[in-house]
Amino acid sequence: MPALNVEFSDRELEDLRQIAKERGTSMKALVREAAAADIARHRALQEGAEAFRTFFAAHAEEFAAAFPDDEPPAGGAGRVA
Repeated sequence: MPALNVEFSDRELEDLRQIAKERGTSMKALVREAAAADIARHRALQEGAEAFRTFFAAHAEEFAAAFPDDEPPAGGAGRVA
C-alpha cells in the first residue's frame, strides 16, 4: 500500500497524540480516518453539486420565471451554474 509522509507542528502532533489516546486508537488510524472522512465529504459535495446542476438545468425556465431579477441581461454573457 502506498504511504504518505506528513509533517505536523509540535503542537499539532501533541494534539494528535492526545486525541488518539482519548479515542483508544493509533495516530496512524486517526489520521487515516480523518482523511477518509474528508474524501467522503468531498465526494458527497461533488455529487450534490452535480445533482443541483442537473436539477437547475431541467428547471431553468421555472427559475427564470420565479426570479426574473436574477436573470442575465438579454444578449449578454450568461452565468454558469
